[in-house]
Amino acid sequence: MAASKQTGKRATTPPESHPRGNGDELHQQAGGSHPVMTTDQGIPVADNQNSLRQGPRGPTLLEDFILREKITHFDHERIPERIVHARGSAAHGYFELTRSLAAHTRARILTEVGVKTPVFTRFSTVAGGAGSVDTPRDVRGFAVKFYTREGNWDLVGNNIPVFFIQDAMKFPDLVHAVKMEPDRAFPQAASAHDTFWDFISLMPESMHMIMWAMSDRAIPRSLRMIEGFGVHSFRLLNEAGESTFVKFHWRPKLGIQSTVWDEALKLQSADNDFHRRDLFEAIQRGDFPEWELAVQLFTEEEADAFPFDHLDPTKIIPESLVPLQVIGRMVLDRWPDNFFAETEQVAFCPANVPPGIDFSNDPLLQGRLFSYLDTQLLRLGGPNFHQIPVNAPKCPFANHQRDGHMQMQVPKGRVAYDPSSLQEDSPRETPAGFRSHASADDGRKGRTRAESFADHYSQARMFFRSLETPEQAHLASALVFELSKVETLKVRVRTVSHLRNIDDSL
Repeated sequence: MAASKQTGKRATTPPESHPRGNGDELHQQAGGSHPVMTTDQGIPVADNQNSLRQGPRGPTLLEDFILREKITHFDHERIPERIVHARGSAAHGYFELTRSLAAHTRARILTEVGVKTPVFTRFSTVAGGAGSVDTPRDVRGFAVKFYTREGNWDLVGNNIPVFFIQDAMKFPDLVHAVKMEPDRAFPQAASAHDTFWDFISLMPESMHMIMWAMSDRAIPRSLRMIEGFGVHSFRLLNEAGESTFVKFHWRPKLGIQSTVWDEALKLQSADNDFHRRDLFEAIQRGDFPEWELAVQLFTEEEADAFPFDHLDPTKIIPESLVPLQVIGRMVLDRWPDNFFAETEQVAFCPANVPPGIDFSNDPLLQGRLFSYLDTQLLRLGGPNFHQIPVNAPKCPFANHQRDGHMQMQVPKGRVAYDPSSLQEDSPRETPAGFRSHASADDGRKGRTRAESFADHYSQARMFFRSLETPEQAHLASALVFELSKVETLKVRVRTVSHLRNIDDSL
């Protein structure tokens, strides 16, 4: 097959090794001059926009080898630095429950009022490398590891309640677009360039997130003054197995505060570590940052009545529909003893949940449940990364996993399998363990997207019109700045055409 001049992966098989035929022609034709997109095994891809699901709103299927190959390759592109969220700062602290959710969940972390649970919380920028600055216009990661009595719970989200894309299939594309352009390796930690806006202008589902990312929320004054969101809908399961949907919100006790663009540029010039230094110094002087944890709780029937789909990660649930209920607080009171051992080696995964918390069919969440663990296997050297102190549960843990790279424990006994009868102290399953919600997902599997995911502008419009006049001006100025760095005219035109669907004043 003749080598393509397009950028990206291309066939490495020499032309003479493939006789000409229908299959070879198929791999040469896709929309005229473009080569056909294939998997790494040369299998043509018919749909690169949607992961394989059991019905339009059903769960993502493990058999989707195209999704797994794409995300696996993406997860392993960089070592040892994180591909995204590389620039991070973190602190130890505790979470205290102030209101029980026992009617909705059997997770002890959410039912035992007054218990202080240790946490480790990491804040991060998304686009830049570990050596980039703290204060660019960017989304901030907000990841909390709860060391609960029933195992670790990782609530891994952002300081913005929505996301750019609806399906995990598109995550590698999003990150490739926003990262440094591959032929020139710049700009660093910035979205003001052609590849990002080219992708965004072709993905109308991103418009709601763009409104947030171009707003003052993306240039916070301090990490102590940002909100945090779990982004996705999760499920809570009570003792009877009854399900309630939940969205998680962190609200800073200091309130939300941001800088304006000129201030951010001055901070960047004066101190690349401004946010990290601010968090460190606040903890050192005993001015411990604190957040309230609030939840939105709603039933399947209530969700069906929403004028949007709560499984769509580009949508919020307005508080006018489902009010926030404050259930606890988090206090960060101790800086890590060693930055590398803790802040750099901490491994978060949204699949880490205790019994009583479960997942929804949000297609972005479904992909994240696979991707984080796969990334950690490479970045932290193998399957025993959970033995690193910052990742290890603070409750007892036991299973039949053995050996592997960097095994630091010494498992004893002759039994490393289940079921067994040779060893009385061999780990066994328990009826009190994790159980998944028995949902009735009825639908034919296929690379489909629910029609309820099709509205890309109404919530973006709602957010823009909720801003005060100066904030709207800041957002418009951010768009002008970003698009002024885009060299390709058609990309600017496409983006403006989307903005007119949001609000004509933009």
